[in-house]
Order: sequence, then C-alpha cells, then structure tokens
Amino acid sequence: MISQLKLTVICENSVFGPSGLIGEHGWSCYVEAERYTMLFDTGQGLGVLCNSLILKKDLKLIDAIVLSHGHYDHTSGLPSVVGLSGPTPVYAHPDIFLVRYWKKGDILREIGIRYKKEYLESIGARFVDLQEFREIYPGVYVTGIVPRITDFEPPDPNMQLRDPEAGWVQDPLRDDLSVVIDTNKGLFVILGCAHAGIINILKHIQKNLPGRPIHTVLGGTHLGPADPAQFGITLSNLEKFGIQRLGAAHCTGLENAAKLYNAFGKRFFFASVGTSITI
Repeated sequence: MISQLKLTVICENSVFGPSGLIGEHGWSCYVEAERYTMLFDTGQGLGVLCNSLILKKDLKLIDAIVLSHGHYDHTSGLPSVVGLSGPTPVYAHPDIFLVRYWKKGDILREIGIRYKKEYLESIGARFVDLQEFREIYPGVYVTGIVPRITDFEPPDPNMQLRDPEAGWVQDPLRDDLSVVIDTNKGLFVILGCAHAGIINILKHIQKNLPGRPIHTVLGGTHLGPADPAQFGITLSNLEKFGIQRLGAAHCTGLENAAKLYNAFGKRFFFASVGTSITI
C-alpha cells in the first residue's frame, strides 16, 4: 500500500497554470508513487515537453509509460518522451496499433496512433503486452481488458475500423486501460478516455481489489457524447462507489462536466494541465 503519491496533469484540453503551459486535445498524467515514477499517456505531442519542463516533472526519471489506448491524442508524444527517458517499458494492449477512424456520415478522420511499432521500438520503446489486470509495481495496477457488463455504456458508434471483408465495423476498443494506485487513503484511479465505460471500469477494479474503497477518480470519462439518459444512469451508478474526489478531464465535455460538478459539489474538480494531487 502506497503512503506517498503525487499526480500531475501534463496534457489536457485546458490549462490551470502556471503561465506558459500549453493546452491541447489530449491527456497525460505524471505519476510519482514512492519509489516509482511513470507517465500515463503522452498527449498529442504538442505540450508534453514544454509542460513537463514548466511543471518541473523530469521525463528522464520515469521508470515506465502506460498507454491507455491507441488514439493519437494519447500516444503522439511518445517519441519525444522516449527521446528523453531512453529505453523504457511501455505497458499497452497490442490493439493500440490498429488503424482507427472517426466516421460520422460523410466525415472521416484517421484517429489512430501516428507511429509504427517498429519505429517506436527503434528509438527505445520496450512494449509490454498487457491484457489482464496486473500489478506492475507494488501497489500500482493496470486494469487490462475491461469486461463490458453494463447495458447503458455502449461503444461510441462513430469510432470505426475498416474490415477488408465486412467494410466499416464498430471499434470495440478492447485496449482501453486505466491505472489504479492502492494508497492508505483508498484507490486512486486514473482513466484515459474510459471507452470501456466508467462504471464497467470501476466494477472491474472492485472485482480485482475487493474491499478497497475508491478515493479519487481522475481523467477522461468519455461522457461528452453521452445522451441525457445514459448520463443520468451513469451518474446514479457513480454515486454508489462513494468516490471522495472526481477530477473530470479531456473527453468529459464541458456541459456534462458542469452536471458532474452540480452532483458532486466540493468533491469535483477540473483536471486541467497543471492540476496536482498529493497525499
């Protein structure tokens, strides 16, 4: 169990401070957990170096990188980070290298990882295949594949794969991973985009770490695209976990983030660039 923890948001859509930080559509969190330091996601690549310098978070010191999933806004800073850290283990599901698209009507955008695995390996990324719930350091866990058990957290229909035989098909985003840190105050959960569904993720964590209270949830919730019915059911289920602090970020969306603030009150905060949490 970890007694000293500091989480610092390096990349996010908005900026909290200090002066000079860069906001971008992306996510990255610097994790200092007693003897181990790691980076969860690397953003879109626009701000990770600048912001880490301003926030005095040395990327040369990280012991590992965890990638939540294979979208450009979570992985594009990887070459810059590995350029500083040197050869570094990168925990991820192998599906991060799928060719992915956002498709709505006639609008089509390629949204997958920008770099080939071979290139990333050549500059120092040491990929570790992670598909099961696993402890990677004492008290630090990665969720692996999250079972989709709720009936109100559907996959985003605009996220598609191109199958050579079937054509356009739903991207199941099996590679959606979260980080869990077991502290003396309870579990700290860091989400990437919560494509697996935030309730599915929290249930999966409770199943693997039974009896441990969830203290803080931080990161993208992917509630931005949720319709009012889905949001309402999700909110009522969130309340059942007894979460002490909820830090919404990235893909939560401003409107639904405001609704979360109304529901959670002082327990809620925006996890903008520069936000820091210490226990």
